[in-house]
Amino acid sequence: MKKIYFTVTNDLTYDQRMIRICTSVSNGGYDVTLIGRSRKNSREIQTQVFKQKRLNCFFDKGKFFYLEYNIRLFFFLLFRRYDAVCSIDLDSILAGYYASKLKRKICIYDAHEFFTEVPEVVERPAIKKVWEIAGNLTVPKLTYCYTVCDSLRNVFKAKYGVDFSVIRNVPFKQPDNEELIKFEPPYILLYQGVLNDGRGLEEMIEAINLLNDVELWMAGEGDRSEELRTLTNKLNLQDRVKFLGYVKPDELKELTKKAHIGVNLLQNKGLNYYYSLANKFFDYIQAQKPSLNMNFPEYSHIIKEHEVGILLNNLEKETISEAIKNLTKSHDYYQKLQQNCLIAAKEFVWEKEEIKLLEFYRQVFEK
Repeated sequence: MKKIYFTVTNDLTYDQRMIRICTSVSNGGYDVTLIGRSRKNSREIQTQVFKQKRLNCFFDKGKFFYLEYNIRLFFFLLFRRYDAVCSIDLDSILAGYYASKLKRKICIYDAHEFFTEVPEVVERPAIKKVWEIAGNLTVPKLTYCYTVCDSLRNVFKAKYGVDFSVIRNVPFKQPDNEELIKFEPPYILLYQGVLNDGRGLEEMIEAINLLNDVELWMAGEGDRSEELRTLTNKLNLQDRVKFLGYVKPDELKELTKKAHIGVNLLQNKGLNYYYSLANKFFDYIQAQKPSLNMNFPEYSHIIKEHEVGILLNNLEKETISEAIKNLTKSHDYYQKLQQNCLIAAKEFVWEKEEIKLLEFYRQVFEK
């Protein structure tokens, strides 16, 4: 049985995409271990069909964390037996590439995002340069790579000269939601994901301030958590903007059923957001929740074909509030979007992407 290590820099508990990938690869007949890191507030690891390992680090964030983590990961991999390492994004690629090179094993690159174009990197030229170097030292030398959408595949092909497969980040098929909540006030908007820069969350809070009978629920935490809570208090919106903290994947599914509208807004701060195709977009579709999205290439392509949500051209609070108002005023239009979600939910499912994923790994080990 071929043994594969998947490596990330998070603490594993809330990473729905990696849980899906590792479960599928494990069920496909491989010996899978997912490696992440341990944090002070990490919850106990949930039992999965694959193995899990957390590395302890002295530093919790910043450049010293990434340096320490890659050093620890490098030596961990150096003294383990395996057939392949799959590095998730550039923040674990150095350890994965050089350890596998020394051991003459296969290194695979899974690009969840355009790492050098995330806002936290784009706005820091020196840090961006470091990650650019890391990518240029490793990715062009790899044979097996995949990413989440066609836009990023094309960008990476031009940037690194390497072919990427596309494995979309979509959820497992969920049973049709036959007990849809009534479309009546208070209308609940749900954002699921990290509370980081560039997610349009400040603008969403300000838009809520222009509306009545609307609540915003945010499931997650991040670098902007404190600032967002401060803004909520400043606008006296504590009763209508709710911070739910980290929510486990199974609990998140139940929470999503209680909302009316999904939120998936982004600032055009770097090409990572512009070319994104977030898993939350598909989670909303599975739950039959129309969503607010940016008029960026991947979302525009899908919504023009399936009309499962609304496209916004900018993040002005007036634009957001007007879109919400138009949706809540037209029950017929909302129900139409719900029905479109029901149809699209049959197409955008992990069961279909899983076939492509296992074919990818079959080719890795057959050559």
